[in-house]
Amino acid sequence: MREAPADSRSLMLVLHDVAPETWPDYRPFVEAVDAMGDVPMTWLVVPDFHHRNALARSPDFCRLLDRRLARGDELALHGFYHADDGPAPRGPAEYFMRRIYTHEGEFYALEQREALQRLEAGLALFASQGWPVAGFVAPAWLMSEGTRQALRRLPLRYTSTPQHLYRLPDFTAIEAPGLVWSARSAWRRGMSRMLCDWQARRWRQAETLRLGLHPVDMRHASARNYWLRTLRELIEQGREPLTKSAWLERRTCP
Repeated sequence: MREAPADSRSLMLVLHDVAPETWPDYRPFVEAVDAMGDVPMTWLVVPDFHHRNALARSPDFCRLLDRRLARGDELALHGFYHADDGPAPRGPAEYFMRRIYTHEGEFYALEQREALQRLEAGLALFASQGWPVAGFVAPAWLMSEGTRQALRRLPLRYTSTPQHLYRLPDFTAIEAPGLVWSARSAWRRGMSRMLCDWQARRWRQAETLRLGLHPVDMRHASARNYWLRTLRELIEQGREPLTKSAWLERRTCP
């Protein structure tokens, strides 16, 4: 990984699984970040989280997202249901990915037609709210080849995986390493802290660093405090907080 000049280094604070149901988890954290000053965030918005959080039926939450846009935050499309409701897994490898690794890999096994329908439905929802959208992030970062083909047909500028952003429609890979916790149990939180501390040291000179937060992180003081402390430290080290779109706009094509 090439070293970036200190005055060009950045960070991206990314909130995953944004929905009316998860806002109570995020609210204290977002308020704490707002108190730090100008720290723009990228909100990964799910149009109908787990089939029970339709944004079209949540006008108050939509107005909240309007206000976040007005502050300079970014909204990106994050699946449609964030739930894997496709046909039963075929074979042990697919079973592992869809039933053990995660139950939320909505776009892992979709054919192009179904992926395109869900993506277009999500973009239509954003358009109905007047929300600009440049990016799509698949739940659990899992995308089928059909999803990749569908993304090539849409007016989106980027997608991402844990270590890269990809310019669309040609999927040009740009290194953008990310920190993420698995906070579902005490031992996972302990391992996540050690791994993320090691990764942060390893990527200290990286051009950018993404902090990928999830609602479950916010339910545990150790994880929530880790993210606040890490955010402060990265800013003190001279990293500029940017949304994903803002970072891509500043970065010249490789």
